[in-house]
Amino acid sequence: MNIQENYSLFPHNTFGMDVKTSVFVEYTSVTELKEVLNQYIRSAEKWLHIGGGSNLLFTEDYKGVILHSAIKGYEVVEETADEVFVRVGAGEVWDDFVALAVSQGWYGAENLSLIPGEVGASAVQNIGAYGVEAKDLIVKVETLEVATSQIRVFSWAECNYAYRESIFKKELKGKYIVTHVTYRLKKKAEFSLEYGNVKAELEKAGVEPTLHRVREVIIRIREEKLPDPKVQGNAGSFFMNPIVPREQFEQLVEMYPSMPHYEVDTTRVKIPAAWLIDQCGWKGKRLGKASVHDRQALVLVNCGGAIGKEIIALSEEIRRSVADKFGVQILPEVNFI
Repeated sequence: MNIQENYSLFPHNTFGMDVKTSVFVEYTSVTELKEVLNQYIRSAEKWLHIGGGSNLLFTEDYKGVILHSAIKGYEVVEETADEVFVRVGAGEVWDDFVALAVSQGWYGAENLSLIPGEVGASAVQNIGAYGVEAKDLIVKVETLEVATSQIRVFSWAECNYAYRESIFKKELKGKYIVTHVTYRLKKKAEFSLEYGNVKAELEKAGVEPTLHRVREVIIRIREEKLPDPKVQGNAGSFFMNPIVPREQFEQLVEMYPSMPHYEVDTTRVKIPAAWLIDQCGWKGKRLGKASVHDRQALVLVNCGGAIGKEIIALSEEIRRSVADKFGVQILPEVNFI
């Protein structure tokens, strides 16, 4: 167990906010987490569990306890002719798990390549990209209840997954801590290539899809569009793609025939937030020490020395202009702390 006081969170948030926490505790096992809950959390006035810090925006020093999981490990817990079930420690880096799956010939996670963060957060945030979400892979989520230190296992159905949502972000926020996640992966080729330009990139290269090629293409696309947070602080996609009623979409597409969209169901349509923001002329624009990335309008960046409130101010201006132009509300995917 690693316990630090007056600890810098600079290495633990991809926006590069130079803030501190009163106490930082990193645990390596379920047993250590139980100790942490007994010794620190139940008596703490304020506490927060973080992963890789890729969906956080700190606006000031954190006067409380920050927890971080270092529970590691992969274990195949079940295998059939068609599927493999892998139990993964919450502290594993998400993309390391994707790389492992690809190297083993397991299908399903490849579209989620290079998404920053850790395995535990994948189950809380329901991360997603290129037509695939974590909920498509998750079988169960193992947790500890904060109030009692009792182990509780949530089935997929109990997690109440929706677009970038789960029961851990809503009704049970702060009440359970994820320790392990079990994923179901396929052993036979099954790709999802229709979202974004993944299929076009493969066709341009003149190659048939394989696990390794799909992962390589998605990594290349993400690296071309998204800045490296080690070079330029950012949290990847800052806003969620709005889902609007079909009636509203039909009105919008009459005015903007080239508007990209994705069918959700018979009554709702998803519109890319990046397109909306770009149409409002925000790409590459700067406000103080914060700016919109010049290649991807969905990404807000720390130009160097920005504080959290500057990033928030920029995001609010963007939200206002999208609402004024399209009548569509876009919401942050990033959590303000």
